[in-house]
Amino acid sequence: MICNLCPRKCNAVRNEYSGSGFCGMGTLPVVARVAPHFGEEPCISGSRGSGAVFFSGCTMRCLYCQNYEISALNQGRTITPAQLADCYKRLESRGVHNINLVTADHFVPAVVESFKIYRPKLPVVYNCSGYTSPRTLSMLDGYVDIYLPDFKYADDKLAERLSNAPNYRNTALAAIREMLFQTGEPQYDADGMMTRGVIVRHLVLPAHTRNSISALQDLATDFGSGILVSLMCQYVPWGEAKNDPKLGRRITRREYDKVKAALYSLGLDGFTQDLSSADEDYIPEWDF
Repeated sequence: MICNLCPRKCNAVRNEYSGSGFCGMGTLPVVARVAPHFGEEPCISGSRGSGAVFFSGCTMRCLYCQNYEISALNQGRTITPAQLADCYKRLESRGVHNINLVTADHFVPAVVESFKIYRPKLPVVYNCSGYTSPRTLSMLDGYVDIYLPDFKYADDKLAERLSNAPNYRNTALAAIREMLFQTGEPQYDADGMMTRGVIVRHLVLPAHTRNSISALQDLATDFGSGILVSLMCQYVPWGEAKNDPKLGRRITRREYDKVKAALYSLGLDGFTQDLSSADEDYIPEWDF
């Protein structure tokens, strides 16, 4: 295929097992882990876990990525759409609350094919960086029930420096707009588990509270009560970020409280974390 799935529009040649685009991946999904996951928001993980499928490769290159082994080094196992459909069945048999596709932007055609083979009986969660093409998201319309995007940056220069993602702000806002169009406002079942809607995540970075507050202001202006916001403090220095003068530490309580105060003052609804979540133990093991 000639690939323009992500906002980079690489026009890259991709065959089943390799590709010349930014993500470096072929068209067949590469998967690093398939297992119940308990690290999502309460209305996603619940008591039985979210049925997570972690895909390898990424359309961004975040300096601080905690999933570096799979996002940048592309470690994982190549599977077919039929095998991916079997993953959904296996997860369902383990009693999870939903099927959670983590970082699948560069494999969307194969994901759609897997849904045509087997449509999960549970809500489908699409978990992504926010650096996503609305046109690609339109391919998922009718298949995805819950979107879980990041909104990392209100500052495009910061997005380029830390994540090699040009025009991140407007790209991510357009993507979230498409997600909200598809799902509508949040809906829940009788147990309080989310069945439809959008949760936008924002990770607070050390020494970058101004970016965080601007990002929350963007979300409040554009979407208001139509979305939930998950404000995260789980940042742990990882990879190249360990040696960065600003990113080489965890965030402080004062930094997080400052951003939380902005969240509340803007009237945004959603979730916050305890600082104890900034722990390497929360990073999954990639058992492929």
